[in-house]
Amino acid sequence: MYRAIASFQEKDERGMPFSLSLLILPLSLQQDSREILQAGSRSYLLKVIAEHPELLVGFASRCADILPFTFEGLGMLMHVGTLTVTTEGFLLPGNNRVVKSISGSEESKACQRVSAYLGKQFALIGDRGTIYTTLGVRP
Repeated sequence: MYRAIASFQEKDERGMPFSLSLLILPLSLQQDSREILQAGSRSYLLKVIAEHPELLVGFASRCADILPFTFEGLGMLMHVGTLTVTTEGFLLPGNNRVVKSISGSEESKACQRVSAYLGKQFALIGDRGTIYTTLGVRP
C-alpha cells in the first residue's frame, strides 16, 4: 500500500484519498488481477479494465473480505511512521524510511509494482467516483 500512496502523491501533492486506499490490496494481491494489471501497466487503467471485464468478477466481495487486512496495513504504516493522514483525510507517505528500490520475492515485487501503477493511475484519473463506478463498487 505504501508504494501506491507514494506514487499517487508524486502526481497529486494532496495525497491519496482514504477511500481509494481500500482498492489497492484487492487489485494487487489477487494473482489473476495482478497479472492482468501488470501486463497492461503501459496503458491507462480505465482501458485495461474495459478490455478485461473479468477483473470485476467478485471484486466487491474481495474488497469486503480483505478490508480488515487493509486497515491492519494502514495501521502498521502509521505505527512505523511511514504514513501520515491530513486533516482532510488524504494519505501521504511519511518519512523516507522505506527503501525506494523494489525488493523481495518475485511475487512481492509484482505486488509492489502493480500497487505503484495503481497509485499513479488513480491520481491521473483524479475522480474517486469514476474509479469506484468503473470497478463496480460503492464507497
